[in-house]
Amino acid sequence: MEEDMDEGQTQKGCMECCLKCLGGIPYPSLIATILLYAGVALFCGCGHEALSGTVTILQNYFDVIRGPGEGIDVFTIIDIIKYVIYGIASAFFVYGILLMVEGFFTSGAIKDLYGDFKITTCGRCVSAWFIMLTYIFMLAWLGVTAFTSLPVFMYFNIWTICQNTTLLQGASVVPIGEEKTVCAGSEKFNKMCESNELDMTFHLFVCALAGAGAAVIAMIHYLMVLSANWAYVKDACKLQKYEDCKSKEEQELHDIHSTRSKERLNAYT
Repeated sequence: MEEDMDEGQTQKGCMECCLKCLGGIPYPSLIATILLYAGVALFCGCGHEALSGTVTILQNYFDVIRGPGEGIDVFTIIDIIKYVIYGIASAFFVYGILLMVEGFFTSGAIKDLYGDFKITTCGRCVSAWFIMLTYIFMLAWLGVTAFTSLPVFMYFNIWTICQNTTLLQGASVVPIGEEKTVCAGSEKFNKMCESNELDMTFHLFVCALAGAGAAVIAMIHYLMVLSANWAYVKDACKLQKYEDCKSKEEQELHDIHSTRSKERLNAYT
């Protein structure tokens, strides 16, 4: 009987501990972090593969080759964009972790778990710094979203032409130079329309655009969370000052009371 009671108390203690741990998780920051990671992964992965598909299309169907010199051509630009994608993936992986940690330390649940803590000036500056950085990154992701919409628009036009290629046979010619032309009814253009590269690259760019949009939503979510945390830190700072003043006044009253008690005792003796 006693063993059953001890086991029940142990299970109850484990359950309370688990509930406290779950209560200590900053769920808004967690949701924003998951959304950010999903958006960045979708943008970087699909964007990288879409750029590789663009290189394949240029080489196989448009007779575009990499220049022998060190000049900047379309392939060099694509390689630079790929390296930028690598940097974006690494940077926002670290930034998501930092924002998650900031959410832990500014959540009210941590105060309930570990008791009162001092709100320092450094903590308030860190919160303000994260708000400013997140706002800048949100504007940057808006620019990335606008930039990603350009290849989506271009591939959508080409994809639409391919869907209507039977109506455009022997029709207009799109000039790209004095000696080279790309005909809507040419053999290579028809092969490109029949291949999987065009359809796959177009849909990969669409997924990359969706990922950039998800990253923008995550940044907006982070801004709301950080603003709420800033308000919490500000209120906690005011409450801390009030408690310090109250404690100081109580200590002064206690000292006055002790002094008067000693004076009365001395006068009596």
